Amino acid sequence: MQKRILLVEDDETIREMVESYLTMEGFLVTSAVNGEEALQNCLNKPFDLVILDIMIPKLNGLEVLKIIREQASLPIIIMSAKDSDVDKALGLGLGADDYIAKPFSMLEFSARVKAAIRRATKYANQIEEKKDLIEIDNLSIDLINFSVEKSGQQVKLTSKEFAILKLFVTNRNRVFTKQQIYQLIWNDAYYGDENIINVHIRRLREKMEDDPSNPQYIKTLWGIGYKFEG
Repeated sequence: MQKRILLVEDDETIREMVESYLTMEGFLVTSAVNGEEALQNCLNKPFDLVILDIMIPKLNGLEVLKIIREQASLPIIIMSAKDSDVDKALGLGLGADDYIAKPFSMLEFSARVKAAIRRATKYANQIEEKKDLIEIDNLSIDLINFSVEKSGQQVKLTSKEFAILKLFVTNRNRVFTKQQIYQLIWNDAYYGDENIINVHIRRLREKMEDDPSNPQYIKTLWGIGYKFEG
């Protein structure tokens, strides 16, 4: 999928040069010529990267940077002719991911752009992966690989036991009736046979709880059902 870049530059010559080069590199580029236009674009459309000149009209680049950073976590590269340590410190301190001074080579510029997008993509993927790995005290539950560890030791669960556990840990503190559990896990009508649910809950507790008779995680609400605390 093509990455979308917002280019904020009021110098027409530089803007056209950068836009042309990035387009040739396979990026989808949207241009803005002042701070207000930059904010309208950035806060209303999805972008993978913002390239932001400091010296732009209406709102300067540092003001735009501050507002964008309050609303979004996408990578931002400051691009400016003001190549002083103070400007760099201000830009990076306000949340810019990189700073490149004019004039610059397009080869270096393209490398910086690709590196910023690559870092952001890697970070986003790591966050997504963490959502699939749930850690509760000494339990580690991998929802993608259908595996569970307790204190570093593999816990062997049947497919139905894991499905019940997944239902619980992705809906912590929510109460499920036995009917709901049966219909969601077995995908079938429930006719009041509680034994199959009771057996699976007992086995889960035996495998996961330190004291199955006094469970820490899978709690019984008498006359209602079960919930997972943790």
